[in-house]
Amino acid sequence: MSRTASTDDGDELLARLEALTAQARAQAESQRSRVELAVALQRGMLPPGLPAVRGVRLAVRYAPAYQGLNVGGDWYDAFPMPDGRLGLSIGDVQGHNVEAAAFMGQVRVGLRALASVTGEPGELLAMTNDLLLSLGSDLFATCTFMRFDPADGTIESARAGHLPCVWATADGRSGVTRDEGGPPLGIQPASAYPVTRRRLDAGSLFVMLTDGVVEGPSMQLDEGLDHVVRLAGTAAAARLDADALAAAVIKGAAQVGHDDDAAVLVIAHDGPDARP
Repeated sequence: MSRTASTDDGDELLARLEALTAQARAQAESQRSRVELAVALQRGMLPPGLPAVRGVRLAVRYAPAYQGLNVGGDWYDAFPMPDGRLGLSIGDVQGHNVEAAAFMGQVRVGLRALASVTGEPGELLAMTNDLLLSLGSDLFATCTFMRFDPADGTIESARAGHLPCVWATADGRSGVTRDEGGPPLGIQPASAYPVTRRRLDAGSLFVMLTDGVVEGPSMQLDEGLDHVVRLAGTAAAARLDADALAAAVIKGAAQVGHDDDAAVLVIAHDGPDARP
């Protein structure tokens, strides 16, 4: 083989390597741009803050997943309703991509908008379900919505395929809600969502969460919920701050063994006579 032929082969190999490197760099840049877009969607579509309500302490923790394109659509929300009560929602969109993050915003905004039409949780979820079906998306979402009256501690809740909540009382009792629920939002037309009513006494609290906090390859759902139940019982008995409980619960998300989104919303009821 001549020296010229060998040089030509080497130049061709270098050219191919350069082309492959440029292609890989372009793909990595495209992937990073999609992740940045999804993260911006998540941040822009979540509420900027929590409402201040006399006799209620709210706290939230949210840990979005940033691994590769694994950016999901978990959300939380808390807002005053037209009748003076407090609307609270938490949920999880199927999928982990830009589309899931965008769909999350549609669900959260839809719930808020329809809450001005009806505050009854079962009706609200049914209307939101019909709205999402009308959009024609292939995505769906699980969700829990609560209507809370700070004056008397009454909670009305409905569940759309979402995992249960955790409760705790001032004497240290705690457990998991076992409410009947309906299917996830955006799957089945004319779905019904039963409503459960309960009352929070002064010193009691509720913990709403998504499955990224309590379930994964390294932790079964029941095990994760039991951990939150213990934390909530201790926090209620010791009158710990709601923010401290939310921080402790989200810390446990690191033990579930995956990189899913994780959201926690704590509602602590101090009673209507509590100081602002």
